[in-house]
Amino acid sequence: MVWLGILICLNLQTSFLTPPFGWALFFLKGVAPPGVTTGAIYRGVVPFIALQLAALVILFAAPGLATWLPEAIGW
Repeated sequence: MVWLGILICLNLQTSFLTPPFGWALFFLKGVAPPGVTTGAIYRGVVPFIALQLAALVILFAAPGLATWLPEAIGW
């Protein structure tokens, strides 16, 4: 259950950065200086999306990573 919950949370976090419905992108556009375009913000988040997708694939392939910390602290 922990593994599935973490996969879902990581997937949701990734969805906040992907266009066209990326809520975090609209928040970034709201606080960015007037010279920053929406396209520049979209291009700027690509490495972060790639990192999150890589983490999602790694976590899917190795479910023990999701349950290691809870087991280490005694949950």
